[in-house]
Amino acid sequence: MTIIKKTVEQDTIQVQISSFEVQGGVTEYQVLISVTDFSLPFQAQLENLRKAYMNVVKEDLDGDAISVFRRYFVSDAANQTDAIMEWECENSYCALSIVQQAPLNGTKLALWTYLQTGVRTEVHKSGLLEVSRNGYRHLWLGGAYNKAVNSEYQTRLLMNDYVMQLMEQRCTLAANCVRTWFFVQNVDVNYAGVVKARKEVFITQGLTENTHYIASTGIEGRHADPSVLVQMDSYAVDGLEPGQIQYLYAPSHLNPTYEYGVTFERGTSVTYGDRKQVFISGTASIDNRGEIVYPGDIVKQTERMMENISVLLKEADATTRDITQAITYLRDMADYAVVKEYFEAHYPDLPQLIVLAPVCRPGWLIETECIAEVPAESSFKPL
Repeated sequence: MTIIKKTVEQDTIQVQISSFEVQGGVTEYQVLISVTDFSLPFQAQLENLRKAYMNVVKEDLDGDAISVFRRYFVSDAANQTDAIMEWECENSYCALSIVQQAPLNGTKLALWTYLQTGVRTEVHKSGLLEVSRNGYRHLWLGGAYNKAVNSEYQTRLLMNDYVMQLMEQRCTLAANCVRTWFFVQNVDVNYAGVVKARKEVFITQGLTENTHYIASTGIEGRHADPSVLVQMDSYAVDGLEPGQIQYLYAPSHLNPTYEYGVTFERGTSVTYGDRKQVFISGTASIDNRGEIVYPGDIVKQTERMMENISVLLKEADATTRDITQAITYLRDMADYAVVKEYFEAHYPDLPQLIVLAPVCRPGWLIETECIAEVPAESSFKPL
């Protein structure tokens, strides 16, 4: 087993690559691409990012690596999405998400892409991308949305449609969905509708405080169309056996989310025969009573947030050194410099993008989600 993290500089572009490789198994790549020259116009930034992506796939990754998910973080979705889609239409299909969450280094876009080797892909009519190997079917959905009247009804339709998409694949929300992301326009106003609709749909699917919920991030994020108040990405796995999924709680540091009215898991790990994948939900500076810790202090909130993440990872036998991808969200762009300095001093090897996106509770100044990976030996089939 090999874990490699490296940073590549390419003509106004920085590329962070994390790879997880097992002899004879799937190699996974998490790639984060940032523009470094904020003076360039958007079209030039996009072209440089595109060239860097193609070069990385050709020169730095295994030759048969396939992108199964891409998310663009942009500064102005209404004016930038069409140009991104022109290029995306030339690529082989993967689950795709474009979200207005401006990179906080002052540039106009960044990219997270997840690639795997040795897998087969199939696009279903519903829009789900199936990635299959060794008896597992990984189902990715990107950029789902509708234009119902408000955030509650948009979320309800999104969730109900997703339940039907899973049913078409002989899957269920409760048994197969591992991770969701909800991007909410004007989160301070519209998140309550998301919470209400999600909770009610969950109840119909047997997801309650007595069973389990799903790892998730609910965060500010805009679609190109201003009438879209909520968009959703998701990830599910078919072919798992009982015992492969573990839910992470960290009760010494965090409380169950239902205690303050929301319904998601703090983290979820999936164990395969050769590795364990760990999905940490959006995590902020919170204690085990559901209270905000260190109101108004961005550095202290960052410290507590990372402490919470560390404790969650420990439950899955992982540490922050095993993180292969992280997205950090800031409410106030003026906090960027001090947060960047903190991470460089304390987590210099963390593969990370920092973007502008208010968290679902105004008092939280910062939130981070991440994916970690560790080797595992079990009786389950390898990935």
